[in-house]
Amino acid sequence: MLVKNVEFVKSATKPKEYPVTDQPEIAFAGRSNVGKSSLINVLVNRKSLVRTSNTPGRTQLINFFEVNATFSLVDLPGYGFAKVPLAVKRQWGPMMETYLASRTNLRGVVLILDIRRIPTDEDRQMLAWLGRYGIPAVLVVTKCDKVSKNEKAKQADIIARTLGVAKESLAFFSALSKDGRDAVWERIEALLGGIAALGAGDNLFDNSGGVC
Repeated sequence: MLVKNVEFVKSATKPKEYPVTDQPEIAFAGRSNVGKSSLINVLVNRKSLVRTSNTPGRTQLINFFEVNATFSLVDLPGYGFAKVPLAVKRQWGPMMETYLASRTNLRGVVLILDIRRIPTDEDRQMLAWLGRYGIPAVLVVTKCDKVSKNEKAKQADIIARTLGVAKESLAFFSALSKDGRDAVWERIEALLGGIAALGAGDNLFDNSGGVC
């Protein structure tokens, strides 16, 4: 994936605030402090498109980013142990489920997991929501640089077993080394149906008027 241009579009909490577009979208979800912002920044090759923080729960809105003027990446609020007001926490579940249930141009969700952690009830709930609404999931296991090769294999088995998925369905990623970036993009591009391969400014037609 060659990212030529990426722009923040807007933040939203409810359907009437979502961008009006028929471009396909890929959303990102995961526990607070799981490395979601770092993953997005590495994927689009930007240092701070999505602000990272040591304080879990900073992302409290649904944030939309347009890539190559052809599709969007959507940053969903982090869930879990974030130290935010209870009233805000109670809004996150309905906010995310409404987005998943109503956004017709959503093509898939990247569900992010920490290699050092056992998936939580919230992780399993998110995966169940995706299954309920027929939304494909890309399971990305982050922070792989923080464990040994043996520990990585052990934790991968635990994560797959806890979620009830095949170990082969997991994609492994490190924001530090950028290992796994291309593999994650391949899975995203598959969900986008090839549209991601068309960069901003690329021409669909050759000089004779035929499709390239």
